[in-house]
Formats: sequence, structure tokens, C-alpha cells
Amino acid sequence: MTNKSLVVISAGLRQPSSTRLLADQLAAAVRANANDIASNLEVETIELRDTAHDVVNNLLVGYPSPSLDAVIQKVTEASGLIIASPVFAASVSGMFKSFFDVIEKDALAGKPILLAATGGTPRHALVLENVIRPIFIYLRATVVPTAVFAATEDFGGASSGGALSERVDRAARELAQAMKIYVSQKAEAPSEGTTSFDLHLAAGSRDAHLPG
Repeated sequence: MTNKSLVVISAGLRQPSSTRLLADQLAAAVRANANDIASNLEVETIELRDTAHDVVNNLLVGYPSPSLDAVIQKVTEASGLIIASPVFAASVSGMFKSFFDVIEKDALAGKPILLAATGGTPRHALVLENVIRPIFIYLRATVVPTAVFAATEDFGGASSGGALSERVDRAARELAQAMKIYVSQKAEAPSEGTTSFDLHLAAGSRDAHLPG
């Protein structure tokens, strides 16, 4: 994995998955907006359903299998992350939360992250702000301001397209900009676990009011 890598994490349980579909749209939009780093940008998608058994074993025994350790290394070394989860019972899936529970607490500090979620109706949209964003603020990641929620009606219905596409493009531009700063600063001062003032600015002032 290079230091110009975008890792896309999809926590969809089924195939095909609307969560994976949204994640793919976001990845394509980030690549289109990452002009300064796109020529060397490596994009890899991780389906968390493929790690489910290893994650449970990690929680039970306290250390990862070699295959799970390789996945965690890709995530922690990435220049940016897109994280997409389905919404169940007003929260994320247990598999989604368990995966990030087995990653070291400071491993995502300062890393640019774009959050996304899917659900049956728009009523679940606030799960992004009330449940998912606080997890990554606690982990001291640099979460971009725009999070993207897509309901069933956003995929292929009469009302699909416009609003979701605009939000996807805005979030992608924010992540691409944050990744540009992150990559530049890692090249100049490759110290781990730091969060720069510029990255906080790129993520917007909202994060400053949330628990760190």
C-alpha cells in the first residue's frame, strides 16, 4: 500500500448491497476530485462481511489473525478512508462497530475520513451524526463535514439522482482536499498520530464542538 491510498470500507451484509453501491459512487467521486494525487492514488475496497469471523475471534482472543491484521494495516496506513454502513434499529451494524473496536485507539488519529450510511427511509439519516460521527471523533480522525446518507428511494426511484449526487460530490471534494493536505504533511513530517491545524480546518469547525 502506497502513502497515496484510498481505502473504502463497506459494511453491507448482502450481495448486491446498496451500501457497497453508495461506497463505490463516493470512491469514484473522490478519484475524480483528487487531481493532485490521482495519478498515484491506489483505491481498494474492503467488504467487512469477509472479515466477520476473524473480527469475532479477535475480540475473543485479543489478537488478529494474519488476514485480519493485513486488512487493519491497509486501513491504518491509508491516506484517506470512505466508511459506509447500513443502519439497523437506529444504529450501525454490530459488525461495523466490532471492526473498529479491534483497531488500536490512536491508529486513525488525524486520518481523513468520509462517512456514509444507507437505510430504508430518510428518517434514519441522523444516525450518521448521532452514532457514527462520534465514534470517529473519539478516535481523533479528521472527519469531513459532509456525511452522505442514501435511503432506498435514492437508488433508481423517481426522486433519485439530484440531491444525492450533489451531496456525494461535495463530500468527495472535502475528502480529496483533506487527503491532499494529509499526504503533503506526511511527506514533510512523517510522524504518526498527529492531527494538524490545517486538517482540522479542512474538516470544518463543527468537530471542535464535539467530544474528542
